[in-house]
Amino acid sequence: MDAKFFSTRTVRRSLALSGQQLLYLLGVGLLVAALGLDSLSSRLGAVMSLSVPFGVAAGVAAAAGYGVVPLLRALKTGQFIREDGPQAHLKKAGTPTMGGIFFVPVAVAVALGLAAAQPNVVAVALLTLAYGFIGWLDDWQVLRRKSNKGISPRTKLVLQTTFAIAFCLWTLFTQGTSLTTIALPLGLALPLGFLFWPFAGFALVAESNATNLTDGLDGLMGGTGAIALLGLGAVVAPTHPELMVFCAALSGACLGFLVHNRNPAKVFMGDTGSLALGGALGAVGILSGNLFALGIITLLFFAETLSVIIQVLYYKATKGPDGVGKRFFRMAPLHHHFELSGWSELRVVATFYCVTAVLALGAIVTLTPFS
Repeated sequence: MDAKFFSTRTVRRSLALSGQQLLYLLGVGLLVAALGLDSLSSRLGAVMSLSVPFGVAAGVAAAAGYGVVPLLRALKTGQFIREDGPQAHLKKAGTPTMGGIFFVPVAVAVALGLAAAQPNVVAVALLTLAYGFIGWLDDWQVLRRKSNKGISPRTKLVLQTTFAIAFCLWTLFTQGTSLTTIALPLGLALPLGFLFWPFAGFALVAESNATNLTDGLDGLMGGTGAIALLGLGAVVAPTHPELMVFCAALSGACLGFLVHNRNPAKVFMGDTGSLALGGALGAVGILSGNLFALGIITLLFFAETLSVIIQVLYYKATKGPDGVGKRFFRMAPLHHHFELSGWSELRVVATFYCVTAVLALGAIVTLTPFS
């Protein structure tokens, strides 16, 4: 047999093709999961099955991208890549960003339509759009200044906190004391009383920052976000079927976005999309009383945040007389550490998909009551 058949280049091409196919299979896997959960939805008297909002939002978002992505390119919304990042990413400079402006509104519109604009869905939708607006401001500043620095971290945190407080106050006045406990496995609950509200506000801000940090590779946040949202939708289905519809719609919209964001990405979601996804996850977790489940499902996102915190603290703690410290990770967030350790971008993304799927499945199995 020809030795060239076993050449390194041939093997690399084969692996790249397998990785690309894996990204396509994500959509198939999500759709199968949605269809498989139809029986759960009907048994629990859900307003609408998971598959309908999921499928509709996926199709509309994918179609919308074919019109919006060229427009973003024409408007010169190209991403500025940080020079101290992985060198392989420098070739991505100029790729349109701010992709959240088309898939997030699609999800919101589908959810509001199919859930008959129920108050809880309206509230979550508004919070999602509010956080998307913060992200849009950040993306716009990046483009205006022609650098990778948007609005200041302080301004971003103030806006996130303000919207979080507004959402928690609305929830307090409309839901009363029914949301002062957090559902735990085995039918247990953790009563927090008034402490639930500052904890909920913190969770909302932390979740949006975690998803923002996770958005760093082609298809990474879009795919893990789709899986996390579908898992959370299954968890909340028994008690909040209208929120299940919202989760399914946003999960489907993420899949539609992946049509344009898969490696090599034609568009990035930007902070417009990543902050909105975090806001949506946090809002659903708060309204449904499933913050523990949310923590399990999005554990990977918080690992990304933790890696940044560890990196900064370790660097400061090891500073020498020259003012230079050591790095705990090769680079933070965590996905860049794996990249610089020799993993291909596709391998990192595929691994993170699998981890998120396992976490979501664990939350579904341990926290979804069956009757």
